[in-house]
Amino acid sequence: MLLAIDCGNTNVVFAVFDGEALKGAWRSHNNPRRTADEYAVWLTQLMGLSGIESKQIDAAIIASVVPAARFNLITLCRRYFDVEPMMIGDPELDLGVKALVDRPDQVGEDRLVNAVAAFERFGGSLIIVDFGTATSFDVTDEEGNFCGGVIAPGIHLSVEALYMASALLPRIDIRKPERVIGRATVPAMLSGVFWGYIAMIEGLVTRIRAENGRELRVVATGGLAPLFSDATDVIYDYYSDMTVHGLEMIYRRNRKS
Repeated sequence: MLLAIDCGNTNVVFAVFDGEALKGAWRSHNNPRRTADEYAVWLTQLMGLSGIESKQIDAAIIASVVPAARFNLITLCRRYFDVEPMMIGDPELDLGVKALVDRPDQVGEDRLVNAVAAFERFGGSLIIVDFGTATSFDVTDEEGNFCGGVIAPGIHLSVEALYMASALLPRIDIRKPERVIGRATVPAMLSGVFWGYIAMIEGLVTRIRAENGRELRVVATGGLAPLFSDATDVIYDYYSDMTVHGLEMIYRRNRKS
């Protein structure tokens, strides 16, 4: 079985694949100070609840946008699963797609992995909207290559900034309000956050399509993607756990070598 690890700015996702089948996925808040031992205690217990034993893991692959967390994740794979993980960013690794941008070395590993997964499922010429710590709009061409995109503040960052910077505004949960015009403070804030994000999504998709010169299909991923994709017609589909599926595809592509 394959252990795929997607280390983002906010969460680390651990997923186990048996062949191409996802057997389980678990999330942990990302703390770069968390040791390999701490990860192992937490992860092996959750794997056990799903009937997966540590000895069944015979391969691993890691994508990380947090350099400080890599050492402990690599140590986790070596010490507790006895495998040497593939690392996204290794120049010898064949992703199957290219970064056709001015600074390929600055592209987040998760964005390239998402391009791989989205291309295999939907084909090329896409806008991938990832609702993570940041909300990213990534553009791929007809061959699945990463062609650039847009990075906006994530929804949780926006809500937290609104709360921290305003003395009289409360911290709110993110949900779809019944009305656009709020008749009290909290409904007004909900409307600004939710419908403001919908307007941003629709506006950026329109501008990206116009600049690209083609009707790019829009797919979404990330925990809040279902909430927003159901509220706008511009999002074609939702792809759960896109990044870990992309990691499995990359591992499968490179495992012989």
